[in-house]
Amino acid sequence: MRIYFLGGGDVKKRKCKGIYERAFREVCKRPKVLMLPWTTTSEEKRERYKKIIKEYFEDLGAEVKFAEASEPIEEIRRKVSASDVIYLPGGEPDVFMNYARGKRLGKLLKRFQGVIIGNSAGALVLCKECLITRDEEYSETMVIPGLGVVDFCVEVHYDPSKDEELKELSRDRKIYAIPERCALIFDGQEFETIGTIYLFYKGKKHTSSGQRNDF
Repeated sequence: MRIYFLGGGDVKKRKCKGIYERAFREVCKRPKVLMLPWTTTSEEKRERYKKIIKEYFEDLGAEVKFAEASEPIEEIRRKVSASDVIYLPGGEPDVFMNYARGKRLGKLLKRFQGVIIGNSAGALVLCKECLITRDEEYSETMVIPGLGVVDFCVEVHYDPSKDEELKELSRDRKIYAIPERCALIFDGQEFETIGTIYLFYKGKKHTSSGQRNDF
């Protein structure tokens, strides 16, 4: 299993096209991608997200299907098993976790042998703790349980203005801060980076850029 943690990027404008192309190439020429559109309670937004992603990924040569939060666990498990890539989109991470409760999704994804892509909110929820820092949608920082696929945290849409808050939050956890159009790739043992990624740990900030890093 390889996980791509994306810091975010406008999917309508296809800002991270190169990252998705690389992730898809890791599995096969025409990968089967399963999207979990669970990051909004709005049916209108959900259908719009699905349409955008379907057109985007199909243009990149993928076959796209969806697993709805309302489906039985057994059906979600079947769809995951039949897929090469699992895609968790941007949106509201706390909404995703509300939908994920009781579905044992963390255990299911830990056993997955393909590529997992978490974009923005989708990256946050893969972590042991889902770190939601203040922004236009959230008036205060929240730390809620994540899926626990990895034992570290990530910060997405990273901006240096949040450094002091991230240093404080990192006193008892590792936080990888990922700017937009950048990615942290993890295979369970080693890290690779696309762009410059920042590690906050024990109240300090570290920088890494390049292909392979152990932080």
